[in-house]
Amino acid sequence: MNEPGPAAVVRRLERAYGRKRWHRRGTAMDCLIATILSQNTSARNSAPAFERLKRTFRTWDAVAGAPVSAIARVIRSAGLANVKAPRIKKILRAVRADRGRMSLGFLKTLPVEDAKKYLACLPGVGPKTVACVLMFGFALPVLPVDTHVLRVSKRLGLIPPKTGAEKAHEILQRRVPDRLVYPFHVLLIEHGRNVCTARRPDCPRCVLNRICPSGNLPRPRTRSRDENP
Repeated sequence: MNEPGPAAVVRRLERAYGRKRWHRRGTAMDCLIATILSQNTSARNSAPAFERLKRTFRTWDAVAGAPVSAIARVIRSAGLANVKAPRIKKILRAVRADRGRMSLGFLKTLPVEDAKKYLACLPGVGPKTVACVLMFGFALPVLPVDTHVLRVSKRLGLIPPKTGAEKAHEILQRRVPDRLVYPFHVLLIEHGRNVCTARRPDCPRCVLNRICPSGNLPRPRTRSRDENP
């Protein structure tokens, strides 16, 4: 079986989950802090922590000036609070010191590669976080690869089986056309959560089964040349 292309994957997933159009998820700074909170946990845990952080401190300047222990208490549900709290404070203080204000809006004016480099220099910010800020904050075609995107892409043969997350960002960024970056990301996450799960993928129910080299449904038998039509 030939491996499916990103366009074929998106087309089939859109039939199942509907078309996905970009929408803003707060400011770029909101996206950055929300993504830091989502590291090594689920949205079920990180989203309430983000809302409590915004509600408790009101502004990012207030978070930057708060004791690390106070930040950690507020974000406890996101897990690794004692790691994420100082990281968030360092990021906020670094941006304010560099830009004079608590905003990442200037990244929109930079070439994409320069924006990536700026974000990657912030403490605790890796390729996935960089991509999330640029895609969700500015609608730029920079593809984040989370655990669902990584797993489903491997099963589809879009990346080699032993590819790590960092290398996957490079490969998929080259393979996925700019116009498909956003739907590819959000559709693979939805599919990875609901059907192509880590432990028990529901292959019989999968809309990608016929183009997936990892699918376990019986394939139509290819007729040999000696068989009658």
